[in-house]
Amino acid sequence: MRPLAKIRSLPLALAWVLAVLSLPAWAELAPMQTVPAVDVPRYMGTWHEIAKYPNWFQKKCASSTQATYTLQADGRVQVLNRCKTDKGEWREALGSARQIGGPTSAKLKVRFAPEWLSFVPLVWGDYWIIDLDPDYQWVVVSEPRRAYLWILSRTPQMPTPTYQALLGKLEKLGFDLQRVEPSRP
Repeated sequence: MRPLAKIRSLPLALAWVLAVLSLPAWAELAPMQTVPAVDVPRYMGTWHEIAKYPNWFQKKCASSTQATYTLQADGRVQVLNRCKTDKGEWREALGSARQIGGPTSAKLKVRFAPEWLSFVPLVWGDYWIIDLDPDYQWVVVSEPRRAYLWILSRTPQMPTPTYQALLGKLEKLGFDLQRVEPSRP
């Protein structure tokens, strides 16, 4: 190889090394897994947000964030998300969810866009149940890329040992605990 060719290929090699080193952490993680099965009727009811990754669609939520799931006759699930703003006013979003992969699947798709847009794939987001208390008292929800995360409980507060144990599990799954934001009851 001529000396000039070596000099020209050095920046390219350096750029490749930097690109590989700067890959997002999730690129190295094992694929996200869900719990093996969910009893959907048992999952219905109200869940209180204990912690989450901050996201754009909950920016105005200051406290009392909760989700209420209601099974519909067609098998879909009505989703009512509500929270209090910093002014103490309730803010609500009504959506719909459907299971992907069978009647006990822990993989769901959820949308908050109007029904007439439900044919558009982009309006449906992943809602994966990745950990679930055997007694259905708490749940951890995320999606395949780990961009979103919620820890939910049947009660507005969760015992500290349970919360700490869930954080330990999430860290092992590759979640950034620095991003976890506890919710205000």
